[in-house]
Amino acid sequence: MYNRRKFIKMSAAGASLAALSTSKIARAATMAPFAGVPVVISTWDFGIVANKEAWKTLEKGGRALDAVEAGVRIPEADMNNHTVGRAGYPDRDGHVSLDACIMDEFGNCGSVAAIEHIAHPISVARLVMEKTPHVMLVGEGATQFAVEQGFKKENLLTPESEKAWKEWLKTAKYSPVMNIENKQHAPGNQYNHDTIGMLAIDVKGNISGACTTSGMAFKMHGRVGDSPLIGAGLYVDNEVGGATSTGVGEEVIRNVGSFLVVELMRQGYSPEAACKEAVNRIIKKKPDTAKNIQVGFLAINKKGEYGAYAIQKGFSFAVCNAEKQDLLIPGKSFY
Repeated sequence: MYNRRKFIKMSAAGASLAALSTSKIARAATMAPFAGVPVVISTWDFGIVANKEAWKTLEKGGRALDAVEAGVRIPEADMNNHTVGRAGYPDRDGHVSLDACIMDEFGNCGSVAAIEHIAHPISVARLVMEKTPHVMLVGEGATQFAVEQGFKKENLLTPESEKAWKEWLKTAKYSPVMNIENKQHAPGNQYNHDTIGMLAIDVKGNISGACTTSGMAFKMHGRVGDSPLIGAGLYVDNEVGGATSTGVGEEVIRNVGSFLVVELMRQGYSPEAACKEAVNRIIKKKPDTAKNIQVGFLAINKKGEYGAYAIQKGFSFAVCNAEKQDLLIPGKSFY
């Protein structure tokens, strides 16, 4: 015989179970977008050691902004790295000028361009973001600000870089070498156009990015590429993801490349597909130019999914998370 009291108990139990299941589903849905984090990715093989430094912050639950600053400071300080930081090759007048920018999860950003005598432009860029009402400081003004903030002025023209510059002066011919990070260091031969861009997601699912470079070796004095330009060399939207670039900055600037990649991800593109479309737009606009240059994009979305794409073969990027600390992935390319 049907028992009304039993029915009421069963209904109540069922409702409680349903509520519990709903609660679990809701919690899982909240956690799902960040299932692959924390994670840090960066351009080129020197991104491996940079990522390891950034990971020290991320694994402790630290902020992505702190991680990317700490990470890119490693190649900035590397005396064997002639495309980033204190050992960078000079411009054609013998001046070592550096560019960098940084962006956090709130959309705050800071940048320095053509800064001289300061070994860590990324840290100056962060202070521009945090201590001034501006986004970018350039040239002598950037150096002045750095000194006021306690940075030490240094002669950044190393003996090796000076020797390469003097060798270049014999012909003064500018001929960029693609994917210079993957080639042997040869004084006088490294006419480069590369950088380190880094993107990280912390345990809270927040995204930050950093980008730093010494720019093209033997460039015109005062030349600034994409690396310190928010939207070109780096862009972060905490609701969507982040992107960074490497290669010939002029072409990235003309297409506002990193902003484009993030906007494509907003439309539903995967990180790799968004990078590929940004590359395709460069090629479509200047097909003859694109055959002889390298531009690569690296991106990560809010889920922690990452991808990259470049014009030419040879581009690579490094990945670091709880499962892999030193993974180097070859990026896909158009040619």
